[in-house]
Amino acid sequence: MQESTWQKKRNAIILTGIAGVLWGTSFPAIQLGLNYMDPYTFVFLRFSLAAVIMLLIVLAKNGHKLEFEKNRIIWFLGIINGIAYLLQYVGMQSTSASRAALLVNLTAIWVAILSSLILKEKLGTKKTMGILFGILGVFLITTNLDFKTLGQGAVVGDLLVLLSGVAWAFFTVYNKKWVSNTREMIQPIMWIYVITLIPLIPALAFSTHSPFQLPIQAWLAIVYTAVFCWVIPYYLWSEALKFVSAASSTIILLSEVIVAMAISAVFLPNNSITLISGIGALAIIVAIILAS
Repeated sequence: MQESTWQKKRNAIILTGIAGVLWGTSFPAIQLGLNYMDPYTFVFLRFSLAAVIMLLIVLAKNGHKLEFEKNRIIWFLGIINGIAYLLQYVGMQSTSASRAALLVNLTAIWVAILSSLILKEKLGTKKTMGILFGILGVFLITTNLDFKTLGQGAVVGDLLVLLSGVAWAFFTVYNKKWVSNTREMIQPIMWIYVITLIPLIPALAFSTHSPFQLPIQAWLAIVYTAVFCWVIPYYLWSEALKFVSAASSTIILLSEVIVAMAISAVFLPNNSITLISGIGALAIIVAIILAS
């Protein structure tokens, strides 16, 4: 018995939510990992490991058959993904965590604009309200209405993080365009991971850490963010993106901010859940409901 359109959308929303939860754990994991290595080493090793894992999956699934990827959109997705992550990691060195989270999650606005222009998606009143509630929620959680935190960033760091959000907006929209026209995703995803490394390789010139001298804590951060904050959630999100709009998907993924807030409050010092951040979380939940 075939699934109805409603069931496919419901399952897609659930998968997107799971992806959001897993991606939400990446914020504290990255923050912890940067205590043990520079951002260039961290992001390169993270995606190198992700590429190796996906390569092994492809070889096991296809009987050791590997085909070179010629689809230009796959190359675009890999390059723009590498650029986005490099901008975020480097930018987070010179801006506050709250500013970074706020600037990155402005992606919801850029996706709404780009999906309308490129994919011809109509926002409608509910999605527009969802975006507004989502941005409000992110603002409340990341600032806690303590506006001093917004003055802790450096201009260059802020700009890099903001540009990473714009890059991910393009990544999201063109990822939607790609998954809407494909059935087999495992091997193309592997190539996206490999191609992601291309813009990261030159950045290794600024690396100050050798992979062979990293402590076990650094490798735990690398393995965790590669497997649970990229390989698994990216596949789930891409599958779900076939049945939900790019704008709706981005709003649902704001759930990662709530997860990051909760984990940071438990495991990281000087992080706590307040009434304001709780209201922000509620605003994001309302945004997700509107987008669903």
